[in-house]
Amino acid sequence: MQTESDKPSPTTGRRQLTIILVMALFSLGGSYALFFSAKSGTSWGTTNNGAFVQPATTVADLGWATPEQTPLPTSGQWWLWTVADQCDAACVTALQKLRAAHILLNREAKRVRRGVTTSPAFVVPEDQPDLQRIETPNGDMDEGIYIVDPNGNLVFFYPLDINPKLLLADLKKLLKVSQIG
Repeated sequence: MQTESDKPSPTTGRRQLTIILVMALFSLGGSYALFFSAKSGTSWGTTNNGAFVQPATTVADLGWATPEQTPLPTSGQWWLWTVADQCDAACVTALQKLRAAHILLNREAKRVRRGVTTSPAFVVPEDQPDLQRIETPNGDMDEGIYIVDPNGNLVFFYPLDINPKLLLADLKKLLKVSQIG
């Protein structure tokens, strides 16, 4: 049999309800605070090393073609595209670093091609026979390195002097999550 001292008092139930409501409001308030701080960019950022290409641009908009004016197929291939007005020492160094990064892709290397847009006087080095010259009659792009997806969208932009390990990290992430190319 239950005695008077074994029965819960009416205030015990109210106390438990209050604790449950305070915990629920605290977790809801905390989630809103995290959401809005992340949205404003004060606490967290993106994990990519390159800058997103803004506004969204495609190779079709730029009129990608070979010097012989043959359209380049982008379907199924990722591209590392280097753009430079004059391929000086910085451009040549960037091309060499991109070649090394391309080799470091190992089995994924066949999914990626490399291209360069520069002055007509530039001669593709003999040690980089897979480097494709690209003409862009419809667009004037900033000097740098671009990652282009298999649909022809320019995804990331990097300066010519980027550490290739940073670019390689972004490219590996893209290749890992990509269902195309």
